[in-house]
Amino acid sequence: MIGGYTPACLERAKAVYGLAIKTIVPVSSCRVAEATKLLENIFRSVNIAMVNELKLVYGAMGIDVWEVIQAAKTKPFGFMAFYPGPGLGGHCIPIDPFYLTWKAREFSQNTRFIELAGEINTSMPMHVVNRTAEALNARRKAVNGSRVLVIGLAYKPNVDDERESPSYTLMNLLKERGAEPAYYDPYVPVIRPTREHPHWAGTRSVKWDRPTLEGFDAVIIATNHQAVNYQELADWSPCIVDTRNAMATIKTKPGQIWKA
Repeated sequence: MIGGYTPACLERAKAVYGLAIKTIVPVSSCRVAEATKLLENIFRSVNIAMVNELKLVYGAMGIDVWEVIQAAKTKPFGFMAFYPGPGLGGHCIPIDPFYLTWKAREFSQNTRFIELAGEINTSMPMHVVNRTAEALNARRKAVNGSRVLVIGLAYKPNVDDERESPSYTLMNLLKERGAEPAYYDPYVPVIRPTREHPHWAGTRSVKWDRPTLEGFDAVIIATNHQAVNYQELADWSPCIVDTRNAMATIKTKPGQIWKA
C-alpha cells in the first residue's frame, strides 16, 4: 500500500518499493495509505477483543471457546478466525488504533469500538493472573510466595520481538501480589532495557530442564512458541495456566491444565 504526497512522490515510491515487492497497491494520498493501515490494525484489535470477551462469557458457561472457534472455521464463507490470548503485544495493534482515536477528537468524532476493544484487551493479563490464583488455590497455595513461570516473553510465536508484550504485565501483576515471577523464552535469553519496564532489564530466561520446571508452583503459557516441548512441560509442571490452547493435544493429568 503506497500513497504519495504528490503524484511524482507516488511514482518515486512505487519505483523504489517495486524493486523488492511484487505487488504494490497505489492509493490517492498518504492519508488514504495511513488510513488503510489503521483499518487493518483496528480490524484485528476489535476482533481479538471480541473473542477475548467471548472467552470470558463462554468460560462462565462451561463452554470451550477454542472448540467453538474450530467449529466456526468450518464455515466456507463469512467467518475469519481470531483467537483469544493474554493481551495484545507488538508495535502496531496495541498502539496504532489510538492514533485515530486521538485524531478523531479534532473532528468531534468518537471511536467507541476502538476504545472498548482496548479496554477488553488490556484487561486480559489481570484475568490470567486471577485464573492463576484460582489454580494455585486449588492446590492449597497462595499467589503470595509462589514461584510462577511465564513461558514466552515475545508477544507472538517464534520471534524475539517483545515490544508491548503482555508477558511484562503478567510478571508485574504477579510481583505486585507477592509472587516470584520468572520467564522462559528460547528467543529472548535476556531482557534488554526498555522504557516501559526498566526493572526487568538484565533478567535472564530460566533453563529448560526438569529440576528447574519442577521448582515452580505454576506455569503460565503466554506465547506458544513451537520450540517449546509441551509434553515435557506436562510431565514436569504440576499446574499449567494455558492462555493459547497449547496443551490441547498434549497428554496431561486431571486438574493440571487451567485455561485462561
